[in-house]
Formats: sequence, structure tokens, C-alpha cells
Amino acid sequence: MTDEKQHIGSLFDRIAPTYDGLNHGLSLNIDRRWRRKTVALMPPVEHVLDVAIGTADLTIAMLRSGKAQRVTGIDLSREMMRIGEEKISNLLPSMGRQGGAVDFLYANAQEMPFGDASFDGVTCAFGCRNFSDLDAGLREMYRVLRSGGQVTILEFSYPSNKLIRCGYDLYFSHVLPFVGRLVSRDKTAYTYLNKSVKSFCWGEDFLRHLTQAGFQDARFETLTFGIATIYIAKKKEDLGLPRTT
Repeated sequence: MTDEKQHIGSLFDRIAPTYDGLNHGLSLNIDRRWRRKTVALMPPVEHVLDVAIGTADLTIAMLRSGKAQRVTGIDLSREMMRIGEEKISNLLPSMGRQGGAVDFLYANAQEMPFGDASFDGVTCAFGCRNFSDLDAGLREMYRVLRSGGQVTILEFSYPSNKLIRCGYDLYFSHVLPFVGRLVSRDKTAYTYLNKSVKSFCWGEDFLRHLTQAGFQDARFETLTFGIATIYIAKKKEDLGLPRTT
């Protein structure tokens, strides 16, 4: 594993205890609505791969909505997944379900340990910009997705409106890093967030990466003035491709 991958994992390990509280608080719970909207755009399927599952917020939204019966989640942060596992174990009994609905696996999104066409759907929330190689990660998503399956990605983006962008820059460059450092006591994590969002592609540029990875019918929907974006694309239907479990 490269130093860059280890850095991402250790960064999120450090902020894991305060991650959920900061995300929900600093976004005024808008991030919860973003995830619900993302799940609403998914077709109901049996088995979903949640890339960069983290503390499992998107997975929980999928289970609650009935859009996925089983989820396998991968991440480079063991501490984020530990918190996610605790949340899932508390959730399932309230849904009348037992364990086995969610599997957590320490794995790299750019080198997934799964066979071709292993999953009915693939999701990723706020993880793609952390890939050291975006195209490699998208190609892996395409490979493990069954033919005709949908990839659904929620990611931060950069507002196009100049007035909104000004407020966005002020918040992400000063307010968020200050509060993030104060609460998480990590000097770099929330500065990294700001830099990673600004340097990442969004909109039509991201669609081009999806198309280059092999996906079809790629489209996007912006959320909250363009602060976040949902990307949806399909893998070409191939009736002759066997599914690997």
C-alpha cells in the first residue's frame, strides 16, 4: 500500500470519533438529505457494494429504504468502519433483522478483492475525491458491477454561481477548518477537505471519467446550489456475461 493510501486511512482514523457529529452539525444536517436523495435515485437491488463506506450513513439509508437487502462496504479507515459496524448492529434489531446484512472489509477501491460482476449495484458517498487514481477506482467499480447495474456516486462539487461560490469559499476555507480543528483536534483533516474539493473534478468533467471507465447513460444532479452532486451511470447490459458471487 502506498504512503498516500496509508495517509488517507490514518487521517480518517484520527477524526473518526467526531466525524459524524461534525458532518451533521457543520452541514446543518443537509448531508442527511443528500444521502436520502442519492438512495431515492437507486433502483432496488439485492447486493450493493458501498465504496468508502466509512461510518455507514449511506448504507443505513439504503437499508432503511429497502433499496438494498445486503451491503458489502470497503474502506481504508478501520476506525471509521468500527463506528459503522456499531451503528449497523444497533440498527438491525430495530428493523427486525439480524446480522449478516452488512459486511465491512478493509480494502482499496482501486484494487478490489472481488470477482467480475459480483454486485447488483455500486455506491460511493464522498469517497471518490480521496482516490489516488480516480480512473482506476471507476474502472474497478465498473468491473465488479453486474451488466445492466447502476453506479450511484455522491460527491462534493464547486458551485458555479459566483455569489454562492464566494460564501462557499469563505466557509470551506476558514469556518470549517477552524471548527474542525477545534472539535477533532486534528490540524490537517479539515484543511485537506477544503483542498480536496477544490482540486477535484465535478459536473461534465466527472461524467467524462465515468464514460472513459466504460459506463453508459451517465448523468448528474446538483444539490444545494451545486455544493454536492449525484452522479448516475449504467454498465452495459450483456446477457452473455456470467455473474460471479
